[in-house]
Amino acid sequence: MYINNLRSDIINNCLFCKIIRDEVSNYTLYEDEIFKVFLDINPSTNGDCLIVTKKHILNIYDIDNTTFKHLLDVERKIFDLLKEKLNCIGMTIIQNNEYGQEVKHFHVHMTPRYKDDKLKHVYDSNGLIKLDDIYKTIKPLS
Repeated sequence: MYINNLRSDIINNCLFCKIIRDEVSNYTLYEDEIFKVFLDINPSTNGDCLIVTKKHILNIYDIDNTTFKHLLDVERKIFDLLKEKLNCIGMTIIQNNEYGQEVKHFHVHMTPRYKDDKLKHVYDSNGLIKLDDIYKTIKPLS
């Protein structure tokens, strides 16, 4: 009973669950039985949006393969839409898990890219371990 009440409390207070239930205003771009896509209220570029599972799923460890495969179809649809309507020339797609995941509900950031946008992923080798050492530590999957 405690676990069910805890889960219910998490879902009731989850920002994305509220958006899915239309309790919070949003700019929905696409919706189907599995996902809802809406504009990010803190965009990095014009058209920055989020793909969110309608079912409250915490992160990549909890998502089933069928839903994950469907996500790729939705990403393509949204990329095509944003290319057509906003004339973006690329797309940065990011999905955070655990640390860095501000809202604890599975979602994907789709950030349209433009020729002169100011979005930068800066390379800085200070504090990084040498590539050879990282490779030896990780050991490739067979």
